[in-house]
Amino acid sequence: MSNDSQQIVSKAWNFAHVLRDDGLSYMAYTEQITFLLFLKMADELTKPPFNRPLIVPAKFGWPHMLKLDGDELEAHYRHCLEELGKQPGMLGEIFKKARAEIQNPERLRRLIVDLIEPVKWSSMQADVKGDIYEGLLAKSAEESPKGAGQYFTPRQLIKGIVDCVQPKADDTVCDPAAGTGGFLLAAFDYVNHHQAKELDKDQKKHLRTKFVKGWELVPNTARLAIMNLYLHGIDADPCPIKSGVDSLASDPGERFSVVMTNPPFGKKSSIAIVNEAGDLEKEDSEYVRQNFWTTTKNKQLNFLQHARTLLKVNGRCAIVVPDNVLFEGGAGETVRRNLLKQCDVHTLLRLFDYEELLKRDKVNLDIFWLRDKSLEESDDLPDPDVLAQEIADDMQTALEQFSAIAEKVKE
Repeated sequence: MSNDSQQIVSKAWNFAHVLRDDGLSYMAYTEQITFLLFLKMADELTKPPFNRPLIVPAKFGWPHMLKLDGDELEAHYRHCLEELGKQPGMLGEIFKKARAEIQNPERLRRLIVDLIEPVKWSSMQADVKGDIYEGLLAKSAEESPKGAGQYFTPRQLIKGIVDCVQPKADDTVCDPAAGTGGFLLAAFDYVNHHQAKELDKDQKKHLRTKFVKGWELVPNTARLAIMNLYLHGIDADPCPIKSGVDSLASDPGERFSVVMTNPPFGKKSSIAIVNEAGDLEKEDSEYVRQNFWTTTKNKQLNFLQHARTLLKVNGRCAIVVPDNVLFEGGAGETVRRNLLKQCDVHTLLRLFDYEELLKRDKVNLDIFWLRDKSLEESDDLPDPDVLAQEIADDMQTALEQFSAIAEKVKE
């Protein structure tokens, strides 16, 4: 994180401590920051070099809010959130059931004028804004018994996966556990970066209105995803993020050419719904799906099966799963066998926790096979069992050599 980002995070967190004294939780504070940042960036995007159309009615916009103070500001902010929640399309979804949690007009004014207004947020690189927001989340996780890791996937991992999948403008990209929309936004940015000059009018419309689709169980998290997509130029009606929906509960019927996701981990699945009050209710149970290979309470295996059902013929999927999930017995074996039989499993990439590795007695190796069929000598490659034996022999030889060196050093 850059020094500028650290300074903004530190400044923002100082405000959080002040508001904490007013009874506002850290995650609630982060959500209020989200509302205000959206209004600020929506205003910035109407000015050069962006020059985009106004997406927030002027009477609820940032410039009008800057003119207000005291009780008038607090009342306007409350009214603004209520009315924006009634707007059609994605704008209404962003502010759906939004509540003004900052009760002190003076502190609301300071938050607007001292923290948010001086910074040109839309001119920042996405990484910088991400650093700032992730910094707030990290601090929220430290101060809260519930961590914030469920909301975000590290940007470096998202970028690496998207670079490998290489989405195209004509694709339809899905994330059944969208979080704050990291994969969807990265896919959108990837196409804009690599194909923007080649796109015709219909492709640009597709990219803006039908390119991405996601599901997110937690309404407040879905709100962040919708805001991210909307501010980056995605404006679909109906909203591309299904909020408060347990994506595992049923087959949506839609199929996509690309699925990228980092679903929540856990050995047990619980069927979840959002009640009328907006709270999550969970019941420990198995998901019974006719299009699943096996019925299990294992959440990661269920998401793996679900991702497969969402794919079109010849679709591509990149999914993050816990270590060794594909090498378990029972339901894991059933999923693995069907996956290898019915799909072209291209790459299994293991991401080590290096700090954990230092504590281990040995390092486990996951070996996977990639055969590039475009190579002229592809058919002459040794079989995997032959290669595996060669690797084992080489490692044994290396071990013997190191053992001999160790003995000499002792002498």
